[in-house]
Amino acid sequence: MKKNLLFAIGLGAVLVLTGCKSQESAYRKSYEQAMAQEKAQTAGNTSVVSVSGNPAQETVTVTPVTPVTPTAPTSGDAEVRTINEGFTVVGGAQIKAYSVVVGSFLTQANAEGLMSRLREAGYSSTVIRTNETINGQTPWYRVIASSFDTKDAAIQSRESLKPTYPGSWLLYAK
Repeated sequence: MKKNLLFAIGLGAVLVLTGCKSQESAYRKSYEQAMAQEKAQTAGNTSVVSVSGNPAQETVTVTPVTPVTPTAPTSGDAEVRTINEGFTVVGGAQIKAYSVVVGSFLTQANAEGLMSRLREAGYSSTVIRTNETINGQTPWYRVIASSFDTKDAAIQSRESLKPTYPGSWLLYAK
């Protein structure tokens, strides 16, 4: 009887100890998921997001945005743009003559999320809704980090924001 009891305890211990070790398949799934995300970030077209360990469960398509052709209010300044179709302020304070735009979104919620992060960082950010059509998409929500009366002050602000927001540009509001 003691032999059977000891055998059962020993068998149980072996099962418990071998059941706790990590499986190679779990590591492989994590590695494949990380590689798919890295590949999607470099390609910029489609990324696969793993939900509950199933990499094919949800697919997110990222559409590249064609930059707006700049319209310069003064000759020789290609980084200052105007929005000829008009715009309205949907969040934040009214903007001044020159503004630093750090993000462009098709959804207002995404634009307001960036606006909140900028406000937490100390910027007086604003969201505007434009009536322009780009790649068949309208309206666009532009996130403005800061707004100034002078072009020089706006350029200085844009230069300080460029390391974090490399695609930032100046908006001239007529």
